[in-house]
Amino acid sequence: MDVPGLIQSYGYLAVAVGTFLEGESVLLTAGAAAFHGYLWMPAVILIAAVSGFLGDQISFCVGRRYGNRLLAKFPSLRRRAARVSALLERHNVLFILAVRFMYGLRVAGPMAMGMSGIYWSRFLVLNLAGAIIWAITIASIGYGLGQGFVYLLAHFDAEEIWLLVALLLPATIWRLIARRKYSVRSKHS
Repeated sequence: MDVPGLIQSYGYLAVAVGTFLEGESVLLTAGAAAFHGYLWMPAVILIAAVSGFLGDQISFCVGRRYGNRLLAKFPSLRRRAARVSALLERHNVLFILAVRFMYGLRVAGPMAMGMSGIYWSRFLVLNLAGAIIWAITIASIGYGLGQGFVYLLAHFDAEEIWLLVALLLPATIWRLIARRKYSVRSKHS
């Protein structure tokens, strides 16, 4: 089976699993695949919204039921939980809507919200709205990137593309190393 066939066969499943767990990179890719006609954009958005909503609902319920035990078992989550609690106190509606857009808080955020005093019904409604906004936004960005990539490829020859890769590769490697160092330092502090 070729790549387009694989995308058409397993793309929606990948969107469901990827957006249930975390999601942005999978959803961006699915949006680009929709631009190329391999996936249907409304289905991508619907699957991403439902899966992202369910993933956050489950994290909220886990936080509500097992939050204190998880914090005791995984001390690295304490700092994130404290950050989420502080943001919730000041801007709970906006924060619930936007948490899925915040790097590093996609799972910890809803879990910390479950540990807070937020009513589950309030979280459910705001989480659903946030999931819909997120799915439309990220899939649309992926769609636009797919379109932009086609435009760029049409205007560059192979030598220029290799030059671009050669210029971007060191920056990407540096960024990954810096992120790794930050992660290691955060674990030790």
